[in-house]
Amino acid sequence: MKLEDIYKFFENPPPTYLCQEVAICYILYVLLQGESYGTELIQQIETEHPTYRLSDTVLYSAIKFLEDNKAITGYWKKLEGRGRPRRMYQVSPEWQQQAQELARLWQNYIHGRTN
Repeated sequence: MKLEDIYKFFENPPPTYLCQEVAICYILYVLLQGESYGTELIQQIETEHPTYRLSDTVLYSAIKFLEDNKAITGYWKKLEGRGRPRRMYQVSPEWQQQAQELARLWQNYIHGRTN
């Protein structure tokens, strides 16, 4: 390693992978804005927050946690221009307030990291 390697690392750091706790808050944040599906959730974080990544494993374990707790519901939907139907997710009506609180944690997390 050279000293310049340290500077290069901080100029272009590797992406940070979300843990399940943060992923849950992120998923609820997105779903409060409208329904979505797994691949779209992964693509959206890479587009809107390029320094973060969400692995399939963490995403689907977070989705399972949210479904098990009745925070979100899923259903199959055929999307225009897509081959197979997608499993769409939305926030359950009874979870709206709790979802908003957890979504604020996501926003605080992102703003705390970028300021």
